[in-house]
Amino acid sequence: MNCIIIDDDRFSTKVIEEFVNKTSGLKLLGTYEDAVTALNVLNSSNSENPIHLIFLDIEMPEMSGIDFLKSLTVLPQVIIYSSQEKYALEMYEYDVTDYLLKPVQYARFIKAVNKARERFDKKENVEKESTEIFIKNNSSLVRVKYEDILWIEALENYVVVNTFKDKYTIHFTMKAISDKMPVDKFVRVHRSFIVNLSKIKLIEDNSVVIRTESGSKVIPIGKSYKDKLMDDINLISK
Repeated sequence: MNCIIIDDDRFSTKVIEEFVNKTSGLKLLGTYEDAVTALNVLNSSNSENPIHLIFLDIEMPEMSGIDFLKSLTVLPQVIIYSSQEKYALEMYEYDVTDYLLKPVQYARFIKAVNKARERFDKKENVEKESTEIFIKNNSSLVRVKYEDILWIEALENYVVVNTFKDKYTIHFTMKAISDKMPVDKFVRVHRSFIVNLSKIKLIEDNSVVIRTESGSKVIPIGKSYKDKLMDDINLISK
Protein backbone atom coordinates (compact mmCIF):
# COMPACT_ATOMS: atom_id res chain seq x y z
CA MET A 1 0.00 0.00 0.00
CA ASN A 2 1.25 3.47 -0.90
CA CYS A 3 1.06 5.75 2.12
CA ILE A 4 1.78 9.28 3.32
CA ILE A 5 2.24 10.84 6.76
CA ILE A 6 0.65 14.17 7.75
CA ASP A 7 1.91 15.54 11.07
CA ASP A 8 3.60 18.74 12.23
CA ASP A 9 5.29 16.94 15.14
CA ARG A 10 8.71 15.93 13.80
CA PHE A 11 9.40 13.41 16.57
CA SER A 12 6.10 11.57 16.01
CA THR A 13 6.67 11.72 12.26
CA LYS A 14 10.09 10.10 12.62
CA VAL A 15 8.60 7.28 14.70
CA ILE A 16 5.89 6.55 12.13
CA GLU A 17 8.42 6.76 9.29
CA GLU A 18 10.58 4.13 11.01
CA PHE A 19 7.56 1.90 11.58
CA VAL A 20 6.51 2.20 7.91
CA ASN A 21 9.99 1.49 6.60
CA LYS A 22 10.33 -1.74 8.57
CA THR A 23 6.86 -3.02 7.67
CA SER A 24 6.58 -5.09 4.50
CA GLY A 25 3.81 -4.12 2.12
CA LEU A 26 4.00 -0.38 2.88
CA LYS A 27 5.63 2.20 0.61
CA LEU A 28 6.08 5.73 1.96
CA LEU A 29 5.44 8.29 -0.78
CA GLY A 30 5.87 11.40 1.33
CA THR A 31 5.78 13.14 4.69
CA TYR A 32 4.00 16.48 5.14
CA GLU A 33 4.10 18.90 8.05
CA ASP A 34 0.79 20.56 7.15
CA ALA A 35 -2.53 19.29 5.83
CA VAL A 36 -2.86 21.96 3.12
CA THR A 37 0.22 20.73 1.24
CA ALA A 38 -0.88 17.11 1.66
CA LEU A 39 -4.34 17.95 0.35
CA ASN A 40 -2.87 19.44 -2.83
CA VAL A 41 -0.71 16.35 -3.30
CA LEU A 42 -3.65 14.04 -2.74
CA ASN A 43 -5.84 15.91 -5.22
CA SER A 44 -3.13 15.68 -7.87
CA SER A 45 -2.24 12.02 -7.31
CA ASN A 46 -2.77 9.84 -10.38
CA SER A 47 -4.03 6.34 -10.98
CA GLU A 48 -0.50 5.05 -11.67
CA ASN A 49 0.73 5.96 -8.19
CA PRO A 50 -2.36 6.31 -5.95
CA ILE A 51 -2.30 6.97 -2.23
CA HIS A 52 -3.97 4.09 -0.41
CA LEU A 53 -3.32 4.94 3.24
CA ILE A 54 -2.81 8.13 5.27
CA PHE A 55 -1.28 8.36 8.73
CA LEU A 56 -2.89 11.55 10.03
CA ASP A 57 -2.46 13.71 13.12
CA ILE A 58 -5.42 15.84 14.21
CA GLU A 59 -4.09 18.94 15.93
CA MET A 60 -2.18 20.90 13.29
CA PRO A 61 -2.01 24.62 12.45
CA GLU A 62 -3.88 26.20 9.50
CA MET A 63 -5.88 23.05 8.72
CA SER A 64 -6.65 20.41 11.32
CA GLY A 65 -6.89 16.71 10.59
CA ILE A 66 -10.67 16.98 11.00
CA ASP A 67 -10.89 19.78 8.43
CA PHE A 68 -8.66 17.74 6.14
CA LEU A 69 -11.07 14.79 6.30
CA LYS A 70 -14.07 17.04 5.68
CA SER A 71 -12.46 18.55 2.58
CA LEU A 72 -12.05 15.23 0.74
CA THR A 73 -14.74 13.77 -1.51
CA VAL A 74 -12.89 10.50 -2.10
CA LEU A 75 -11.05 9.34 0.99
CA PRO A 76 -8.24 6.76 1.10
CA GLN A 77 -7.92 4.69 4.24
CA VAL A 78 -6.90 6.80 7.22
CA ILE A 79 -5.15 5.80 10.44
CA ILE A 80 -5.40 8.61 12.97
CA TYR A 81 -2.75 8.97 15.65
CA SER A 82 -3.17 11.64 18.30
CA SER A 83 -2.22 12.54 21.85
CA GLN A 84 -5.90 13.17 22.61
CA GLU A 85 -8.61 10.54 23.15
CA LYS A 86 -11.45 13.05 22.83
CA TYR A 87 -11.57 12.92 19.00
CA ALA A 88 -11.91 9.15 18.73
CA LEU A 89 -15.70 8.93 18.51
CA GLU A 90 -15.97 11.71 15.94
CA MET A 91 -13.25 10.18 13.79
CA TYR A 92 -15.14 6.93 13.33
CA GLU A 93 -17.94 8.95 11.73
CA TYR A 94 -15.48 9.42 8.85
CA ASP A 95 -14.94 5.66 8.60
CA VAL A 96 -11.28 5.89 9.62
CA THR A 97 -9.51 2.55 9.73
CA ASP A 98 -8.10 2.96 13.23
CA TYR A 99 -7.31 5.48 15.96
CA LEU A 100 -3.97 5.31 17.78
CA LEU A 101 -2.81 7.24 20.82
CA LYS A 102 0.66 8.80 21.03
CA PRO A 103 3.24 7.62 21.82
CA VAL A 104 2.47 4.91 19.26
CA GLN A 105 3.90 1.47 19.96
CA TYR A 106 4.87 -0.76 17.04
CA ALA A 107 2.59 -3.62 18.15
CA ARG A 108 -0.41 -1.28 18.04
CA PHE A 109 0.80 0.23 14.76
CA ILE A 110 1.05 -3.15 13.02
CA LYS A 111 -2.41 -4.13 14.27
CA ALA A 112 -3.84 -1.00 12.61
CA VAL A 113 -1.88 -1.67 9.41
CA ASN A 114 -3.15 -5.25 9.25
CA LYS A 115 -6.70 -3.93 9.53
CA ALA A 116 -5.97 -1.51 6.67
CA ARG A 117 -4.43 -4.32 4.62
CA GLU A 118 -7.56 -6.47 5.01
CA ARG A 119 -9.78 -3.62 3.85
CA PHE A 120 -7.41 -2.85 0.98
CA ASP A 121 -7.27 -6.46 -0.23
CA LYS A 122 -11.05 -6.77 -0.06
CA LYS A 123 -11.55 -3.57 -2.07
CA GLU A 124 -8.97 -4.64 -4.66
CA ASN A 125 -10.70 -7.98 -5.18
CA VAL A 126 -14.12 -6.35 -5.55
CA GLU A 127 -12.81 -3.79 -8.06
CA LYS A 128 -11.07 -6.47 -10.13
CA GLU A 129 -14.14 -8.67 -10.32
CA SER A 130 -16.87 -6.05 -10.61
CA THR A 131 -17.72 -5.22 -14.23
CA GLU A 132 -21.48 -5.41 -13.95
CA ILE A 133 -24.50 -4.86 -11.77
CA PHE A 134 -27.79 -6.72 -11.35
CA ILE A 135 -30.99 -4.69 -11.69
CA LYS A 136 -34.36 -5.91 -10.49
CA ASN A 137 -36.86 -5.84 -13.35
CA ASN A 138 -40.32 -7.00 -12.19
CA SER A 139 -39.68 -10.46 -10.76
CA SER A 140 -36.35 -10.94 -12.54
CA LEU A 141 -32.76 -9.85 -11.98
CA VAL A 142 -31.15 -8.49 -15.14
CA ARG A 143 -27.38 -8.50 -15.56
CA VAL A 144 -26.22 -5.12 -16.90
CA LYS A 145 -22.60 -4.39 -17.77
CA TYR A 146 -21.25 -1.04 -16.59
CA GLU A 147 -20.02 -0.33 -20.11
CA ASP A 148 -23.61 -0.53 -21.41
CA ILE A 149 -24.98 2.11 -19.02
CA LEU A 150 -25.17 5.59 -20.55
CA TRP A 151 -26.65 7.66 -17.75
CA ILE A 152 -28.85 7.38 -14.65
CA GLU A 153 -31.65 9.86 -14.08
CA ALA A 154 -33.72 10.69 -10.98
CA LEU A 155 -37.50 10.39 -11.33
CA GLU A 156 -39.25 11.37 -8.09
CA ASN A 157 -38.75 8.36 -5.77
CA TYR A 158 -37.19 6.27 -8.52
CA VAL A 159 -34.14 6.27 -10.76
CA VAL A 160 -34.03 5.33 -14.42
CA VAL A 161 -30.95 3.43 -15.62
CA ASN A 162 -30.52 4.17 -19.33
CA THR A 163 -28.55 1.70 -21.46
CA PHE A 164 -27.99 1.52 -25.21
CA LYS A 165 -31.06 -0.66 -25.70
CA ASP A 166 -33.18 -0.57 -22.53
CA LYS A 167 -34.37 1.54 -19.62
CA TYR A 168 -34.79 0.18 -16.11
CA THR A 169 -36.87 2.04 -13.53
CA ILE A 170 -36.06 1.06 -9.97
CA HIS A 171 -37.08 2.27 -6.52
CA PHE A 172 -33.80 3.77 -5.41
CA THR A 173 -32.40 7.15 -4.35
CA MET A 174 -29.66 8.90 -6.32
CA LYS A 175 -27.36 8.72 -3.28
CA ALA A 176 -27.90 4.97 -2.95
CA ILE A 177 -27.34 4.24 -6.66
CA SER A 178 -24.29 6.54 -6.70
CA ASP A 179 -22.72 4.54 -3.85
CA LYS A 180 -23.25 1.33 -5.87
CA MET A 181 -21.48 2.56 -9.01
CA PRO A 182 -17.66 2.43 -9.41
CA VAL A 183 -16.22 5.91 -8.92
CA ASP A 184 -13.70 5.47 -11.73
CA LYS A 185 -16.48 4.87 -14.28
CA PHE A 186 -19.40 7.05 -13.20
CA VAL A 187 -19.72 10.64 -11.99
CA ARG A 188 -22.65 12.63 -10.68
CA VAL A 189 -22.97 15.82 -12.76
CA HIS A 190 -26.30 17.08 -11.42
CA ARG A 191 -28.60 16.32 -8.50
CA SER A 192 -30.73 14.38 -11.02
CA PHE A 193 -28.07 12.82 -13.26
CA ILE A 194 -25.16 10.37 -13.07
CA VAL A 195 -23.24 9.74 -16.29
CA ASN A 196 -20.85 7.10 -17.58
CA LEU A 197 -17.53 8.91 -18.08
CA SER A 198 -16.65 6.78 -21.10
CA LYS A 199 -19.89 7.80 -22.89
CA ILE A 200 -19.30 11.56 -22.74
CA LYS A 201 -19.00 12.88 -26.29
CA LEU A 202 -18.27 16.47 -25.33
CA ILE A 203 -18.62 18.98 -22.50
CA GLU A 204 -19.96 22.35 -23.55
CA ASP A 205 -20.79 25.28 -21.27
CA ASN A 206 -22.90 23.78 -18.49
CA SER A 207 -23.87 20.49 -20.10
CA VAL A 208 -22.45 17.15 -21.17
CA VAL A 209 -23.41 15.34 -24.37
CA ILE A 210 -23.73 11.55 -24.09
CA ARG A 211 -23.36 9.21 -27.03
CA THR A 212 -26.44 7.09 -27.67
CA GLU A 213 -27.28 4.46 -30.30
CA SER A 214 -29.53 6.89 -32.17
CA GLY A 215 -27.63 10.13 -31.60
CA SER A 216 -26.93 12.02 -28.40
CA LYS A 217 -28.41 13.15 -25.10
CA VAL A 218 -27.73 16.57 -23.56
CA ILE A 219 -27.49 16.51 -19.75
CA PRO A 220 -27.11 19.63 -17.56
CA ILE A 221 -24.17 20.08 -15.21
CA GLY A 222 -25.04 21.39 -11.75
CA LYS A 223 -22.79 24.15 -10.39
CA SER A 224 -21.79 22.17 -7.32
CA TYR A 225 -20.81 19.13 -9.44
CA LYS A 226 -18.71 20.81 -12.15
CA ASP A 227 -15.39 20.87 -10.28
CA LYS A 228 -15.65 17.16 -9.47
CA LEU A 229 -16.39 16.39 -13.13
CA MET A 230 -13.35 18.39 -14.25
CA ASP A 231 -11.19 16.47 -11.78
CA ASP A 232 -12.45 13.10 -13.04
CA ILE A 233 -11.90 13.60 -16.75
CA ASN A 234 -8.49 13.32 -18.42
CA LEU A 235 -8.16 17.03 -19.26
CA ILE A 236 -5.54 18.59 -21.52
CA SER A 237 -5.75 22.38 -21.80
CA LYS A 238 -3.55 25.18 -23.05
